Amino acid sequence: MIASVVLFTLGHAAVKWVPHIPFYQLVFLRAAITAIICIVYLKRQKISIKGNNLKLLFVRGLAGTCALLAYFYSLQHMPLASAVTLQYLSPILTIIVAYFLLNEKVTKFQSYCFALAFIGVLMVKGFDDRITLFELSVSLFSVVASAFAYNFVRMLRKTDHEMIVVLYFPLVTLPIVTPFALNDWVTPSLRDWMYILVIGVFTQIAQYLMTISYHRQKAADIAIYNYLGIIIAVAIGYYFFNEGFSLLSVAGMILIMSSLVLSGKKKKPALQ
Repeated sequence: MIASVVLFTLGHAAVKWVPHIPFYQLVFLRAAITAIICIVYLKRQKISIKGNNLKLLFVRGLAGTCALLAYFYSLQHMPLASAVTLQYLSPILTIIVAYFLLNEKVTKFQSYCFALAFIGVLMVKGFDDRITLFELSVSLFSVVASAFAYNFVRMLRKTDHEMIVVLYFPLVTLPIVTPFALNDWVTPSLRDWMYILVIGVFTQIAQYLMTISYHRQKAADIAIYNYLGIIIAVAIGYYFFNEGFSLLSVAGMILIMSSLVLSGKKKKPALQ
């Protein structure tokens, strides 16, 4: 899960380096790369690309598509640290959704750790006054869609292979975004393709690792590790996009890390 968070953050940060390419074209390209990698892997492993729980696979793909479109829009139109900060509210909603969909209980200690992490997230960046109400709404929509997508992944763990679950994301995404991407196509330069490959390959590996994590462990036990992404995003925003942060932000990062350490000490054995 930690490796997944690092790769996701680096891949999504690359979106900031290609602001001239429409966000839905980037989603299209990412989905295409994901589909190619998944199909090649499944063919080599001699695993049928036909899923078992088709209805849930489709719903998971749709939720993931909505989340990614909204998130890529946020990344292009908001400061990186702000967009990622808001996105990392999703672990809290993931646990809430898991309680209703999967009946997964949360211990009091975990609740305290999540509360500390949530406060830390707000301290790191908070609600940037450069963010419009529409941008904030889009970002929060991405958070909600992500929470449902993560839980659908958990629900699919008993019926479908991890890579099948990943594959159905682009299978749902491509038919939705292709018309928009082709209509406003911007031809990427060689440098653009480098960032696009980072977006596609890094997030593909991250998606697979995340899927394994949610297949094998309760959402309440692993979702908190998502908060590592905010620290990485703040560092990238500071060094590459001149996004400064205050002493309050530093205190927030320390609070986040403290909650991660405390939560890790209360780990339960992985589900078999």
